[in-house]
Amino acid sequence: MERSAIQERKAKLTPVAIQLLKRLYLRKDSEGNPIETPEELFRRVAENVASAEQLYGGEQEVRRMEEEFYAAMSALEFLPNSPALMNAGRELQQLSACFVLPVEDSVQSIFETMKHTALIHQSGGGTGFSFSRLRPKNDLVRSSGGRSSGPISFIRVFDQATEAINQGGFRRGANMAVLRVDHPDVMEFISSKEDGTSLTNFNISVGITDAFMEAVEKDEPCELINPRTQAVVKRLPAREILDAIAQMAWHSGEPGVLFLDKINAKNPTPSLGVIEGTNPCGEQPLLPYESCVLGSINLSRVVMDGRIDSHHLKELIWLGVRFLDDVLDVNRYILPEIERASLGNRKIGLGVMGFADTLILLGIRYGSPECLDLIEELMSFFAREATQASAALAEKRGVFPNFPYSIYGRHGMPRVRNATRTTVAPTGSLSLVAGCSSGIEPLYALAYERLFRNGDDLVPMVHPLFQQVAQERGFWSEALMDRLIRGESLQAMEGIPGDVKSLFVTAYDVHYEWHVRVQAFFERYTDSAVSKTINFPRDSSVEDVRQAILLASRLGCLGITVYRDQSRLQQPLRTSLKVG
Repeated sequence: MERSAIQERKAKLTPVAIQLLKRLYLRKDSEGNPIETPEELFRRVAENVASAEQLYGGEQEVRRMEEEFYAAMSALEFLPNSPALMNAGRELQQLSACFVLPVEDSVQSIFETMKHTALIHQSGGGTGFSFSRLRPKNDLVRSSGGRSSGPISFIRVFDQATEAINQGGFRRGANMAVLRVDHPDVMEFISSKEDGTSLTNFNISVGITDAFMEAVEKDEPCELINPRTQAVVKRLPAREILDAIAQMAWHSGEPGVLFLDKINAKNPTPSLGVIEGTNPCGEQPLLPYESCVLGSINLSRVVMDGRIDSHHLKELIWLGVRFLDDVLDVNRYILPEIERASLGNRKIGLGVMGFADTLILLGIRYGSPECLDLIEELMSFFAREATQASAALAEKRGVFPNFPYSIYGRHGMPRVRNATRTTVAPTGSLSLVAGCSSGIEPLYALAYERLFRNGDDLVPMVHPLFQQVAQERGFWSEALMDRLIRGESLQAMEGIPGDVKSLFVTAYDVHYEWHVRVQAFFERYTDSAVSKTINFPRDSSVEDVRQAILLASRLGCLGITVYRDQSRLQQPLRTSLKVG
């Protein structure tokens, strides 16, 4: 691509994006001052990732792909996950965002995994674990004659270790803890974050099975099984467990739920193992020691003249798949086990961000039949093109090494380079850099103050499309912005045109059923999973949360995370906050 064409595609970074890049992504000197520009960052990443092309083509191909990668990033049309932006072309060279590590029922395994976790967190990655193999609290420890402290106590140790690493890291470590619903300590696990101050470096999710959901439906007991002996040690009414999950999720936003059998139904390599855990945000189920590189296409940048430019979207999908496959080759793997698992399956996760903005640009209400129609059309196209792009790479580079042990080894399945191609990540930081809405979420608010991760900086933000429409339609004012920041709903305001109210809905204007349906439709066309929060207004009931979980199960979702407004002591986005 000609340099003049790249200049034309370049997008202007917002002040918030520049601030975030300076804090997290740009190279710094020993005093912590940035020593590269955003353009130099994108060039550094493009040059480093494109160097993988030497394995498959000549120097001319390396230079060509470097320009293509740079053009897409500088135009804010495609961005890779944060570790790639931070570490590519630097000493760390650890570019993966997602990891799952095994936790076996021995002190040696537990603390070996903790050491590996620290190394991953230092490099900017996030980790997921299943603690379901650990013996329950007060179970016999034969080697010492003592009693086990149980999985929750070890989760707390992991949390404290993460906190210690966070003190010196440039990106906070994040974890996901999973415990099966049939583990004897499941009720303690469900309430482990009730106080709002415990396990602050963990998301927690209960791993639910089809058998459990059937027991809920039939009002039957759930057998709690000691993983060490496989003996049934207790029976609890399944509905009692589900009610406890709903109550705690209503109270604090956690635990989430993972539908383990549905996840494993999509496992591309079932002969290599059962998936028990996910990355911290739940969008990437992985086998033990697997890692995954993620990237997201900014959908709002492919809307042209009131429609999605499918030709340009296809170009970006093929570019994104190639970029992420190249990342696997230039990545520096922290452990030999991670390298073997990651290169054996070559999983990548290309997804989307800016979905809510795209709906606004197309004149479609978030959470409507037209919205679901768009998802179906968009993501079926996305999945098809990502698979074809991976198959095209496989023709030249070969299929992933574990291909013979995968579902793709069957007759009639495509010969692909990557065991998974698509994932929808939350893109919390990336969407701020790209200047678009997060992932597939609705707008959080039309005007708000954002609390950044260090907890000190409050940045007032107004959605640019709303401000543009309000100014064009003649109802914009600073007073309107102030009212929105104070938490007033646009839907209740007088003097706002009805079509504007219908289009500019926010997370708490959308009924939970539509939230779940949006997730289900995206997940239907995604190889891995989707990160999505089911938002509830503050006055929602525990029964609302319970019904959302049941609906997610019926619609085939792979998991569900809910959040009721102001149910945590601190939340990253605030519509109203008094500063002393």
